[in-house]
Amino acid sequence: MTTPMSRLLEEVSRDHFPYPPATPEQIEEFERRVGWRLDEDLRAFYLHCNGAELIERLPDTPYRILPLSKIVRARVAIYGEDDDKWGPASVYALCDVQDGNYVLVDVSREESGRHPLFDGDHEAWPDPAYCKQVASSFSEFLEQVLRTRRNLYWLGE
Repeated sequence: MTTPMSRLLEEVSRDHFPYPPATPEQIEEFERRVGWRLDEDLRAFYLHCNGAELIERLPDTPYRILPLSKIVRARVAIYGEDDDKWGPASVYALCDVQDGNYVLVDVSREESGRHPLFDGDHEAWPDPAYCKQVASSFSEFLEQVLRTRRNLYWLGE
């Protein structure tokens, strides 16, 4: 049976620019390094491809889903410091959307076994008034990116 996530991954492989898959050992090393486990969507994605450029190749891609080795806390990605004054330790940069902005995953929150994703605008982070939730799961985020095919789909036209 084909799942919604497997259909999305097939589309990433067919129409976008995926990186080679992560090995189970790379996933295990990543989870040990960061201290949290990938949810079902993220695990499926990284076993399929260890990051991807969506819509266009670098440097023009509006979405670069980071390889496991490049995923760091949002505050490190955005401010270069691992300090609580720059946001919670539970939020990680998952996708580079250019110009110092990211899509972030909050691993302290979970709904139906999946972590929500947030807008990581470098000028507004970590203010929740400006860094809104953009998807309830990675599969929802990926679906929206693949359907709209435009940068920062959550900001409207």
